[in-house]
Parts: sequence; structure tokens; C-alpha cells
Amino acid sequence: MRRLAESLYTITITLWVGGLWAIGYIVAPTLFATLNERALAGEIAGRLFGVIAWVGIGCALYLLVFLAVRRRRAAFKSGVFWLVLGMLLLTLAGYFGIQPILAQLKAEAWPRGVMESVARSRFAAWHGISSGLYLVQSMLGAALVVLQGRGLR
Repeated sequence: MRRLAESLYTITITLWVGGLWAIGYIVAPTLFATLNERALAGEIAGRLFGVIAWVGIGCALYLLVFLAVRRRRAAFKSGVFWLVLGMLLLTLAGYFGIQPILAQLKAEAWPRGVMESVARSRFAAWHGISSGLYLVQSMLGAALVVLQGRGLR
């Protein structure tokens, strides 16, 4: 059972961080480069970011429980614990904090695209904040992968 939990620990990190990188830095840019309609590319990318947010929440919960059970109180002294918690908080802030704001700005702009409305600058600012949080989360994920590669938990 212990070996299965450790294998799931590694798979969970791979799924979460790999998904972050694949969607954020491969799939989303490809959508915008390929599709002629930017609104459609944005809609698809937004849905994919929502999927990876839920994947991240599930992965973070498993990783935090794994570390807490395995290390008990020492988990709070683990860099991995704090990396995972930081990534989780960024995911929650992005998905439950910023994404609803972006959705509201899009709804207010309808039937026009948000980038063709008076909300353009606010949307761009919030989108920039969201992108910045995603970049920080991705960098924390890189650190998590490096620590996992070194066998540090």
C-alpha cells in the first residue's frame, strides 16, 4: 500500500505540473495561433484552464494529505509541502477569484467581444494578473519537479 501511495505521489506531481505546462505554454498559444476567431480560441483556452484548475485542486489535496500522513508534523518543515500549498492557493485565487471577474467582463461586453468593448483595458489588466499568477504557479511547479527528482519530500 505504501508503494502505491508513493507511486501516486509521483504521478500526481507529473499530472499537475505537466498539465499546467502543456495547457499554458503549448495548447493555449497554439489555439490563438491556429484559430482565426480569437474569441473561440479564448473560450476553449478558458475551459482548459478551468479543467487544469480542478485537476490542480485534486492533486494538491492528495499531495498535502500524503505529506501530512507520511511526515506528520515534519510536513510543515518540508519545502515540498509549502510549494504545493502555494500552488494550491494560486490555483484557488485564479479560478475562484480572477476567472469570475474575467467572465463578468465578457458578459458585460456581450454581444460584442470584450476586446471590442469599453471593458477592454480592465479585461487586459485582469488577464495580465491571471497570467502572472499562472507563471508563478508554473515556476513553483518546476521547483516541485526538481525536488521530486532529487527524492526530497
